[in-house]
Amino acid sequence: MLRARPAALALHSKPTPLLRRNPRAPFSVRMSSSAPNQIIEHVVLLKAKPSADPSAVIDMIRNLNGLASLDSVLHISAGPVAHCRSAALAFTHMLHSRYRSKSDLASYTDDPVHVAVVANYVKPVVDDVMAVDWVAEDFTGPVAVPPGAALRLTAMKLKEESGKGEVLGIVRGMKGKIDAIEQLTAGENFSPERSKGFSIASIAVVKGLEALGVVSEVVSEHLDDVVVLDYAVPAQKPAAAACL
Repeated sequence: MLRARPAALALHSKPTPLLRRNPRAPFSVRMSSSAPNQIIEHVVLLKAKPSADPSAVIDMIRNLNGLASLDSVLHISAGPVAHCRSAALAFTHMLHSRYRSKSDLASYTDDPVHVAVVANYVKPVVDDVMAVDWVAEDFTGPVAVPPGAALRLTAMKLKEESGKGEVLGIVRGMKGKIDAIEQLTAGENFSPERSKGFSIASIAVVKGLEALGVVSEVVSEHLDDVVVLDYAVPAQKPAAAACL
């Protein structure tokens, strides 16, 4: 059984201190035309504090996007969510990034620039975080999600592990049934420490937020909880980053 609902949200912007840039790479991607057969999806969901200064939130977003300068990053995009549907969780921002391997993701996580951004720009602003990582096998299409496109992230918590295969089959089968989906990945989360028990995740990519109205949400008797989050990749590239 499937259902769908669209929504939208916006955020102000202003100049802020930025990160170092790698002159070899454009804004969000190091390789945009040719994709490996397998990539690592990394998604971080953030809830900004109600009391957070809007300028500090903008600083967080700009510096997260500046992490495109790191050599291990194939693609990265961060910004406000258009809508978050969950029984108990309320995330306001999302970071989506892609890597060639788990070791590249680990290099990104441990990089001093990334560590500094988290310490100086993320932790002071947010009061809740959730992260999911999965291997996208048989990956096709561009590694970079183009500006103006939209994502629907679905994170699923299973009642029992025995339902995993059926749920993954439902999710992966959506691409062939819904013409609006241009790219879809799904897999088992391999980083349980910050996932709040959500063990399966997927991303569907469409041309824009308006197209998400026809992308169905997953409903299954095997699911205990679901978080569905819509996010639009900014249509404009953020300003180039400078050294910390």
